[in-house]
Amino acid sequence: MAFAHLHVHTEYSLLDGFAPVKQLIKRAEELDMEHLAITDHGTMYGVVEFYKEAKKRNINPIIGCEIYVTKDHYLDKTPNNRYYHLVLLAENNTGYKNLMKIVTKGCLDGFYYKPRVDKEILRDYSEGIIALSACLRGEVQESLLHFGVEEAVKTALDYEDIFGKGNFFLEIQNHGLNEDQIILEKMPLVSKKTGIDLVATNDLHYIDKNDDRIHEILMCLQMGKILGENTLTYAPEEFYLRSEKEMRELFPGLSEALENTIKIAERCHVELDFDHLHLPHFKVPENFTNKEFLRKLTYEGLENRYEKPSEEAIERLEFELETIETMGYVDYFLIVWDFIRFAKEHEIPVGPGRGSAAGSLVSYTLEITDIDPLKYDLLFERFLNPERVSMPDIDIDFCYERREEVIDYVIDKYGEDRVAQIVTFGTMAARNSIRDVGRVLDMNYNTVDRIAKLVPNELKITIDKALENNREFRDVYNESSKNKRLIDIARRLEGMPRHTSTHAAGVVISKEPIVEYVPLVRNNDAVTTQFDMNELEELGLLKMDFLGLRTLTVIDDTIKFIKETHGIDLDINDIPLDDEKSLKLFEYADTLGIFQFESAGMRAFLKDLKATRFEDLIAANSLFRPGPMDEIDNYIYFKNHPEEVTYLHPSLEPILKETHGVIVYQEQVMEIVRELAGFSYGQADVIRRAMGKIDMKTMLEQRSYFIDGMTDKEGNILAEGAIHRGIPRETADRIFDLMVDFAKYAFNKSHSAAYSLVAMRTAYLKAHYPTEFMAALISSVMDQTSKVTLYIEEARRLGIELLNPDVNHSFENFIVEDGKIRFGLKAIKG
Repeated sequence: MAFAHLHVHTEYSLLDGFAPVKQLIKRAEELDMEHLAITDHGTMYGVVEFYKEAKKRNINPIIGCEIYVTKDHYLDKTPNNRYYHLVLLAENNTGYKNLMKIVTKGCLDGFYYKPRVDKEILRDYSEGIIALSACLRGEVQESLLHFGVEEAVKTALDYEDIFGKGNFFLEIQNHGLNEDQIILEKMPLVSKKTGIDLVATNDLHYIDKNDDRIHEILMCLQMGKILGENTLTYAPEEFYLRSEKEMRELFPGLSEALENTIKIAERCHVELDFDHLHLPHFKVPENFTNKEFLRKLTYEGLENRYEKPSEEAIERLEFELETIETMGYVDYFLIVWDFIRFAKEHEIPVGPGRGSAAGSLVSYTLEITDIDPLKYDLLFERFLNPERVSMPDIDIDFCYERREEVIDYVIDKYGEDRVAQIVTFGTMAARNSIRDVGRVLDMNYNTVDRIAKLVPNELKITIDKALENNREFRDVYNESSKNKRLIDIARRLEGMPRHTSTHAAGVVISKEPIVEYVPLVRNNDAVTTQFDMNELEELGLLKMDFLGLRTLTVIDDTIKFIKETHGIDLDINDIPLDDEKSLKLFEYADTLGIFQFESAGMRAFLKDLKATRFEDLIAANSLFRPGPMDEIDNYIYFKNHPEEVTYLHPSLEPILKETHGVIVYQEQVMEIVRELAGFSYGQADVIRRAMGKIDMKTMLEQRSYFIDGMTDKEGNILAEGAIHRGIPRETADRIFDLMVDFAKYAFNKSHSAAYSLVAMRTAYLKAHYPTEFMAALISSVMDQTSKVTLYIEEARRLGIELLNPDVNHSFENFIVEDGKIRFGLKAIKG
């Protein structure tokens, strides 16, 4: 190939690019392209996805951005401050870091309609960057069009001075526009006078030439226009991924400008680092290393959690610590311990630690989590697997009203430039895609809304699935050419990123200033990363979820009311999990207001389940979800008829007995693989993940390993295999099939156990202090009239006298006295 596309807008030029990254690179591969650039407008949102996809297809990913350069100072935000386009390409990793800094400056400080920078910023961060003069909106082009060759020469030399000789190129394009022809005629003169080389590009905004109308609809969406209002300046069918042959036909006699694309492309090599962690260093007391300090904290915590720690507990703690040390996550645990300690010292309610982290004894001893992993058979390897290196993920719930205090503490401790929130992308979902396209096509609103509502309101629904499964929607599609056009366009746009927002809980903390690893952008008032949470984790950055949970506020308020009314200092951590009065609420489905157990469907389930122990709550939490629900009837039947439970092999009984022969938890799948086939827990988690993702290729390999065993390259046995442990091949095969069926929806027991603990705490408060609990519960939903009404009715059912309740008002304060709740009322404005 003697041509490379260096001016490319993907789907991440939001509502201005209809070139989904995977499809774009697939098409580039079909055209035998060895290099391809990404130069989205003003941001770098798509860089990591683009890089990985290009590498996968052996295409050299050229990382760039089409930025906006102001004529004056970039902080000047007056209407007459003009800006120009400029394409920047990272030549190497130094250039990549400088590009991130330039883009961040524009997005955080220079934003005025567009994320702008000035030439001083370009000069400061020019090392390792190759610049192209961009499209008709570039400063050299505008100088040439409006003021002639001499002015363009001065402008071009100015940019060459910024980036250095051989690092700035004069861009020429040919989209059939009159202005393009003027540039094509005169830019060679500028090149001759300055000695700056030409480079030919196509301003790519979509993949195929017949996608121009879809792109136009996207542009109309961006500008709030109706199709056909003549607001667009794009020439039809010109801004697509042209082949080398097509590019040569566009630039006869300018072969050097085409060949320069390859010269530039071959200079550009950026390597993203997915192999190193960039965790912030946690400062420990003098005379301690970080490893020593973590060990000190965990062994002190072990003594606090268990009066006389067993050998099993000590061995488990040692194994976890060794794994954490080997994988390089010591600072991670210290950081989490530290901000949870801060929350507790400042009486900020903090949750018991959700997710797979509840399977970690280290987390339990550090009081990051509050559920005993040994007592409830929770697996550390489900959380952190030494055989599948990935970042630990501890999600922490904080009081809804005081979560920001903890984030502020983290910012103060590690530095404002090292902490940021995380971007999320709002995409065009099925229904909204139909509504958006209908608006651009100027179709009747009620008609479009009726069509959109025919798409089932289901998780992960797509227009294609709706057409396949919903007859009424399919009939509307075939009803008229107008409807067909609407839905066909909507299905093309479905899934496209539409806008950005801030992740509700995600916070990233880095070792060096974050801009050394990732570009930043401002979403409303929040500084967020331009890469999403999964990409940050891949790049070795520490991502934390600081979640706000109203239930923690309810628990905290209830405890304060109990202190005021009874003079009791209740420690919610000390409540017994076998408390009979609390469990009766679950047994009789009296769970309105109980965390995770108050929905009508869940209460109906509880009536049949007849929960009598904490373990039943863990199972109920796991089963009452799409997928696992299919096993609810079996679970209930075998719970009530234990004599009818059968097992494919006696080895399964110790693992499945607690769930009456039904596989409910992911951890049970791991236990089966370990006990029956001799796998390590780490290897078992690899199988569990493959089953959960329905990864057929991996599952085929793992079936063989499970049945016949596994060895390494030297022939050392890694797992014996089921048949070598006395299990008949046919039985082993059936057990593997059983695991596959259940692993598709089996739930994380650690997460369920942690949430069941919160549920039990709320049940204890409702059972023993109903007045105080209902007062706190009503207080937490005063902005939701329907819930206020529901909880007031529940309070009355419990025999609580309420003074001054009025659901048409918000509650300013509560006084709990003599078993009554007195509401101080504050009228809602208007």
